[in-house]
Amino acid sequence: MPRQKHESKGLSGRHSSLPATTGVEQEAELSQPVEVAEAVEQATQHVLSAEADKPPRPSSIISDLYRLSRDLLHGRVGWPVIRLFLAIVVVLIGNMFGQVRLNEWNGAFFDAVEKRNSVAFLNQLVVFLIIIAVLLALVVAQTWLQERLKIRLRERLTHTLFDVWLQPARAYQLGHVGPSGSQADQRLQEDCRLFAEFTTELGVGMLQAFLLLVSFIGVLWTLSSYASFEFEGREIVIPGYMVWVAVVYAVIGSGLTWLVGRPLIRLNTERYAREADLRFAIVRVSESAESVALYSGEPDERRNLNSFLDAVLLSTRRLSGALARLTWITSGYGWLGIVVPILAAAPGYFTGRLSFGEMMMVVGAFNQVQAALRYFVDNFPKIADWRSAVLRIAGFRQAALDLDRIAVGSRRIELRNHPKGWLSFENLSIALNDGSILIDEATAEVRTGERVLIVGASGSGKSTLFRAIAGLWPWGSGVICTPAGRDMMFLPQRPYLPLGSLRSAICYPAGPDTFDDAAVKVALDRVHLDEFAKTLDRAERWDRSLSLGQQQRVAFARVLLHKPKWVFMDEATSALDNDNQASMLSIFEQELASTSVLSIGHRPGLERFHTRTLHIRKTDEGAVLLTLPVSRTDKPWLRWLHRFRVR
Repeated sequence: MPRQKHESKGLSGRHSSLPATTGVEQEAELSQPVEVAEAVEQATQHVLSAEADKPPRPSSIISDLYRLSRDLLHGRVGWPVIRLFLAIVVVLIGNMFGQVRLNEWNGAFFDAVEKRNSVAFLNQLVVFLIIIAVLLALVVAQTWLQERLKIRLRERLTHTLFDVWLQPARAYQLGHVGPSGSQADQRLQEDCRLFAEFTTELGVGMLQAFLLLVSFIGVLWTLSSYASFEFEGREIVIPGYMVWVAVVYAVIGSGLTWLVGRPLIRLNTERYAREADLRFAIVRVSESAESVALYSGEPDERRNLNSFLDAVLLSTRRLSGALARLTWITSGYGWLGIVVPILAAAPGYFTGRLSFGEMMMVVGAFNQVQAALRYFVDNFPKIADWRSAVLRIAGFRQAALDLDRIAVGSRRIELRNHPKGWLSFENLSIALNDGSILIDEATAEVRTGERVLIVGASGSGKSTLFRAIAGLWPWGSGVICTPAGRDMMFLPQRPYLPLGSLRSAICYPAGPDTFDDAAVKVALDRVHLDEFAKTLDRAERWDRSLSLGQQQRVAFARVLLHKPKWVFMDEATSALDNDNQASMLSIFEQELASTSVLSIGHRPGLERFHTRTLHIRKTDEGAVLLTLPVSRTDKPWLRWLHRFRVR
């Protein structure tokens, strides 16, 4: 065991040496300070840099789709998607036969027109109505099945991403590991929607194009035998002539489309990233509207939002330019496609080998083959958009799955369950990315029933230790042994109040029906929020309706309901007046007298509610961890008198 620079008897046993110039601390203010996020980002940046030096993970549309499809179709939950897809295949096959029959009708109908045969003309109209009725039913069925498939795909994909995102502490950590893990709102909402819609539309469209190609290429090959040319008095017949014309025409169009439209994938990805930044900035201003108004910061916020909007507009302008260049190819290709089959079939018609109806059959078959082959050309902008959505979703999923591996590469703090249900640190070090040690080789133990207060100057690392105990800060080394997860409850400075009713907020993280009305109302009364007893089931934004002090008292009501064996608090009473603070902390002397408490705080008067004080003190050589005795002014009779007064 290495020798420490500073040692002090008491709680910590061997205390840590902390750099004086580093640290992260959550201040007593209305929101988490920017420094916290910056420190977390710094703590992972060196790992990300190391990852960047390694060979990149192979990523292609095939590998990304394989990973996503494996998640979407795995197990019984994937069967609804598979059944819908098979039903669509059946409908498409029926549509294929209908289109072939329609093309045959096309030849008979125009032959009747050419021969001025009114009886045959009317008969063909009846046949047409029957064919169209069947095709219409198939198209309606295909549309309904496609929409159902979109819903199922989005449901499965969103649930799959929820599964990898909402692992313990992963959502918190994932927001700080780089662009792939950021903007979870866009990945889970907009990108999932785009993926589901585009995958269904493009997948069904490609399958339909393939079936039509298979069915009509044989028809076109057969009809092409009638196409011939005369050269120097000799007749020249090219087998499958119209098929080769269609293939060459499609290859030229697809090649030009790929060359001109390839930048759309990158531009779409950039555009959605900038859109997400703008949306986040607007939501942030909306959520912080009160603070902005108090500072009269509207002009500054306007400047910030303008910069985000300018980035969106710039990326959109680049995208619009690329789309305009691509339109030269796609539109020109489509218009030329009107006359190309007629020009190609004209020699056979003018030599008399093809009747007018047969030529129209050739043109119809050519158009079907061409429509299948030009699917890539017509849908390239949508394909580029879809590819960028797949890239973002696959990157987000992989970042979540790689998070543990990245943390291991950055000296992960090991969390274990303490065999006796205590809290202990074994050679615990918490590090930042520049190699500096925030807390070094700390060894300490807190036993059941103890109430320990951690104090120290701002920036000395108290809140970082709090996050490490909770498993949110894995960067460092050593071991933290904690009680069982079901026995612990963490109270940050700003409690989380979920959307919904006040009852849901008080019972969180349990469901709103976990506790009966009587228990909830007793807890509200104990934390001096009894005036809200009549509004327990009213749904509103309680994180806005309640003051920070009231929200902190809601957190103590949760403690009363859940009765945890261990409570960890980080400035959990910072917004309370002295009387309310004393009343809340007296819970651990009355209702929850056997509960162990580890709390972080700056305010005077907290010491008398704790049995030990752990002080993180900065010095010129670094920071030292000292155990201080409880203030002598804290006499038992003074505690009793204070409790009597706050009642």
